[in-house]
Amino acid sequence: MKILILKPSSLGDVVQALPVLRLLKLHYPDSEIFWWIDSALAPLIKGDPDLAGIVRFERKRWAKPQHWPEMIRSVRWLRAQHFDLVIDLQCLLRSSAFAWLARGKFLAGLDEVREGARGFYDLAAPRKTFHTHAVDWYLSVLPPLGVPVHKNFDWLPERPEISAAVKSKWKTDDAKWIALQPGARWKNKRWPAKFFAELVRSLAEKFPDAHFAILGDKGDQSLGSIISQAAPERCVNLCGATSLPEMVEWVRRCDLMVTNDTGPMHVAAALGKPLVALFGPTAPERTGPYGQLENVLRLDLPCSPCMKSDCSIDKTDECLRALPPALVFARVEKLLNAQV
Repeated sequence: MKILILKPSSLGDVVQALPVLRLLKLHYPDSEIFWWIDSALAPLIKGDPDLAGIVRFERKRWAKPQHWPEMIRSVRWLRAQHFDLVIDLQCLLRSSAFAWLARGKFLAGLDEVREGARGFYDLAAPRKTFHTHAVDWYLSVLPPLGVPVHKNFDWLPERPEISAAVKSKWKTDDAKWIALQPGARWKNKRWPAKFFAELVRSLAEKFPDAHFAILGDKGDQSLGSIISQAAPERCVNLCGATSLPEMVEWVRRCDLMVTNDTGPMHVAAALGKPLVALFGPTAPERTGPYGQLENVLRLDLPCSPCMKSDCSIDKTDECLRALPPALVFARVEKLLNAQV
């Protein structure tokens, strides 16, 4: 059996969709499964033991007409594979169009009103309620296809060579490591960096063996610098310094993570890593850390969750700016003490 999964982006969405891959492979162990993914995220699943291959979606490159011949060749390659099953978990016009152009024998997707994507599908799995978690919605595609849903799978298998490289490159030794994720795509999803710094100072005083790995991309380097100044000898600013696979292994190495609502949060949840997730404009029931919603901290404000990337109230970004570091410290302390 030959299967194509389409879920090009974003990091968190791809991580949340991986259980679909795991369960398909467990149910059809002899199947060949391919994943259509944005080229920037391809390293996340390159060499995955359950994948026969990756189909790169060159989103930025293919936006230019001179590169359309590449896109046409990619579509032709998809058609030549004669997929038995195509599953579109992105449910946007471009993903559903590529899924349809692949000409698989059966096309399944999500029943999403955006851009009319469901019109391409033979099967569209509805979201049971507004608050149904994304992971559960993705998995709802499987039962109608005769694939049972369970939790007996390894969500993100370890990459021993990358894990060893991380330990060697950054000398992680046997210290207690706490991962911090101060960035987020939406600025109003970012707990202030000065609050992360205050949290570091409190934790460094309470836990003398604690070290802090500050994660993020190049755009988060200034945030990492602010936080690092709280305990320079205990912090490693990794913003822009790790590959995607290295970031995953860093999270695996850490004892706990404090994070905004962003992709690495879903990595920590997938690894079963204890975490404290800070939420403001978004709904944790839909996109929170799967299996750890009890560790979400948020303020009960009339405007939250607004599900908007820009704040329009007088007290800008109050949903996170009013979340006190002392409250976060108390939850982190509780989780760390439970590990003893």
